[in-house]
Amino acid sequence: MGDALVVVPDDFPSVFDGSAAHERAQKLGALRICGERGADDAAELARRIGGATVAVNIRAYAPFTDAVFAACPNLRLVSIWGVGTDHIDLASAARRGITVCNTPGANAIAVAEHAVALMMSVARKIPQIDSAMRKGEWPREMLGQLHGKTLAVLGTGAIGSHVVKLARAFGMTVLEWRLRRGNLAERDAMLRQADFVSLHVRLTPQTRGFIGAREFGLMKSDAILINTGRGALVDRDALHDALANRRIAGAGLDVFHDEPLKADDPILGFANTVLSPHNAGQTPEVRRDGLLLTIENVEQFLAGTPQNMVT
Repeated sequence: MGDALVVVPDDFPSVFDGSAAHERAQKLGALRICGERGADDAAELARRIGGATVAVNIRAYAPFTDAVFAACPNLRLVSIWGVGTDHIDLASAARRGITVCNTPGANAIAVAEHAVALMMSVARKIPQIDSAMRKGEWPREMLGQLHGKTLAVLGTGAIGSHVVKLARAFGMTVLEWRLRRGNLAERDAMLRQADFVSLHVRLTPQTRGFIGAREFGLMKSDAILINTGRGALVDRDALHDALANRRIAGAGLDVFHDEPLKADDPILGFANTVLSPHNAGQTPEVRRDGLLLTIENVEQFLAGTPQNMVT
């Protein structure tokens, strides 16, 4: 274990340096933390990893491509803080004998709570009402409620399963769809029934554009879409068209195609949305527990007993 070189190539903005996980990682061997911008460039990412045995991946903007793996012949493990792997060439990792681990469930409660918060914020128009009151207005428009409504949860992993529990506590009827089952006819039937649709499937080549113009056409005109998964699960143009033409009532979004959002991104112009900056899992508990599990995955791998493996 002491011979390992562990590199954190993408601790920007910094969450790892100085954390309990950092202290624990120092016992693994040589440790190098890169806290500057630039890891979103593949060549720079490869340079930072260099001859490392282990890369601890903090940010999803770091592109672990085949070229990066080829440039890092000593790399044996990528330990991800989080669940998503759409920024990692898993086929290349498997081909080169590189193990990839993630931290399933570490942020499930926080993200599920955020998804429900977005449902309530859109349905009850909380941001718009707050803004109007600060301008001296006293808005009296009709609001929506969760109780008695139907929610379609698409993807029932750790996060989606907790959304189901929370929604039922609000008195919602919950329809569950599992990606592994892959029954699109069943999904389409749920889209027709749902007052709220919450996305929790992983982003893969098969799920890119999972909700597009066809799917928006199936949804109720007063339905609300919630996305705390990945921006690319939803076709961008189809979403803009659905919001602009009121094919759906609104959307609560924590994830986007371009992050951070550019100042001229069209999504910023829609009043029937509530937006948050991909921070659904940003709680002290999630940060502490997720980072510690990321390092625990490294410890177990170096001890010859890998856990939470994706490849």
